[in-house]
Amino acid sequence: MTDLNRRHLLAGAAAIGAAAATGLRPTIANAAVPQAGTQAPGFYRYKVGSYECTSINDGARTFPMPDKFVVNAPKEEAAAAGEAAYMPKGMVTVPFNPQLINTGSKLVLIDAGNGVANLEPSKGAVGRTLQNLQAAGVDPKSIDMVLLSHLHPDHTNGIRLADGALAFPNAEIMVPGKDWEFWTSEDNTAKAESNPMMKNYFANVKKTFAGLESKVTKYEWGKEVAPGITSIATPGHTPGHTSFAVASGDAKVLIQSDVTNIPEFFLRNPDWHVMFDADAAMAQATRHKFYDMAAAEKATVIGFHFTFPSVGHVEKDGAKYRLIPSAWNPTI
Repeated sequence: MTDLNRRHLLAGAAAIGAAAATGLRPTIANAAVPQAGTQAPGFYRYKVGSYECTSINDGARTFPMPDKFVVNAPKEEAAAAGEAAYMPKGMVTVPFNPQLINTGSKLVLIDAGNGVANLEPSKGAVGRTLQNLQAAGVDPKSIDMVLLSHLHPDHTNGIRLADGALAFPNAEIMVPGKDWEFWTSEDNTAKAESNPMMKNYFANVKKTFAGLESKVTKYEWGKEVAPGITSIATPGHTPGHTSFAVASGDAKVLIQSDVTNIPEFFLRNPDWHVMFDADAAMAQATRHKFYDMAAAEKATVIGFHFTFPSVGHVEKDGAKYRLIPSAWNPTI
């Protein structure tokens, strides 16, 4: 019987050190294989009825937690939530995960990620959607539709290549009508001048969609926007923020987009307001409504900012909620 106590471990380490000091070769295998230094491709397939769906990882951004990352709670409480989730001390990590839905007749990409223009500046941390689509065997030219949940940069910028060309040249670009109306309004743009973050968002929409008006289709809530994909009104994060129900046969999943930002903070604490929400009170009400529905239905929930592969279930936990990640399925 092997006794793995501390004394035996220290003795073993001392023996190896002595062998090294005397030039003797220790009786353990030498690891001569060079380190890879790169991560594996980030894609994960799952089925919804007859539909084949793929979670595509666009990367994850780790940054110092802003003082008002959680607007209505002390930073100390937010930092404690980060440490409880084993995030680096004083930092916050936000993942990004577009979804590819193959209905058999249409290939639909829900959200497009941060864009390849962010790959080099971020040292490969974000902007990985195109390379992960390629790794999954998907030609960007084969995508029929890019279905945007809302018009924030981490969802829209991936429709452009670094040189400004279209990343998905044959795709119809679908946007929520309410969001399009809000972000293209000159009056709203003028009102945002005093808010640096919102000012940047308005400028980004103008830049990203310049010249694409003829390729953009505006959709409404409560409609089938693609085969088996129905838009769900989940406003607050933005005025036109949209989630989706993807249904095939008797199976259904809920793609929640940004109903919550990272769940370790805002699903566990649904009354916390993230700095990115346009109408924080409405976003709070939407979270409770959406998650009460998801929990009651025991629905599979896909989150853009969930840890990859971003598939799980939501349970009520008193006045809060908790995410139960789905087990990795080695088959489809």
